[in-house]
Amino acid sequence: MAISLTPELDQIVHQKLSTGRYHSVEDVLAAALRALDEEEAAVAAIAEGLDDVAAGRIYTLEEANAEFYKKYGMSPAE
Repeated sequence: MAISLTPELDQIVHQKLSTGRYHSVEDVLAAALRALDEEEAAVAAIAEGLDDVAAGRIYTLEEANAEFYKKYGMSPAE
């Protein structure tokens, strides 16, 4: 696959290559795409959490701790 980058993006790619951390343009772009996927997943998780808050699906810290301890058969002192 052939892609065209703006001069600014091409400069960023070559700066990354010059660090020695990446061995090819493909490595830089693969890392960038993985980071984009991670960012999108984080944004989606935050949006889901905000939707839960808006819908009233929230717990106090004490309730969350109690649920955790019950789920894992632990007591708070452990």
